[in-house]
Amino acid sequence: MLKQIRPALVMIVAMTIITGLIYPLGITAVAQFLFPHQANGSLLTKDGKVIGSELIGQDFQDAKYFQPRPSATSEPDPKDPTKTVSVPSAADNSSGSNLAPTSQALVDRVKGDAAKLAEDNKAPIPVDLVTTSASGLDPDITPAGAYFQVPRVAKARGISEDKLRQLVDDNIQTRTLGILGEPRVNVLKLNLALDALK
Repeated sequence: MLKQIRPALVMIVAMTIITGLIYPLGITAVAQFLFPHQANGSLLTKDGKVIGSELIGQDFQDAKYFQPRPSATSEPDPKDPTKTVSVPSAADNSSGSNLAPTSQALVDRVKGDAAKLAEDNKAPIPVDLVTTSASGLDPDITPAGAYFQVPRVAKARGISEDKLRQLVDDNIQTRTLGILGEPRVNVLKLNLALDALK
């Protein structure tokens, strides 16, 4: 019986060391060496302080900033833990709304968001400005979504719309490897560039 148990125990210990220690530490070392920015969360800093990750959307409500897609993330209500409250871009609670296209709650929210956006700009509203992403944490908007917001931001900051359109142009990320994904604008990076304008 010891003949059968011993090899099994040796394999458990060996595989635990290989797959539980050596492999993860090796992959971490390779990632830190080849892709340190990505391996550490793609963090963005301003004045030496970490202000966010380029992979996680942030909620910008001020009219002088470009705003992200709506977020469906929520947290437990501090007053009543049996309920939830909307907390846009809550990075610890990634979620979509899971509402069907026929949901009246979704229709009402989209209509309300569209009405607010129409106050700022009479142009057709890009769909990403009224729909949430699957994660609720999407950091990117379409170039059309950024251009749509230019008049509001220009008015709030007293900057020419042409200058802001150029800023959006400079912050458009193209398809990865020329074929993957769609052109996009990272809202946090765009707002950092906006703050850096003189």
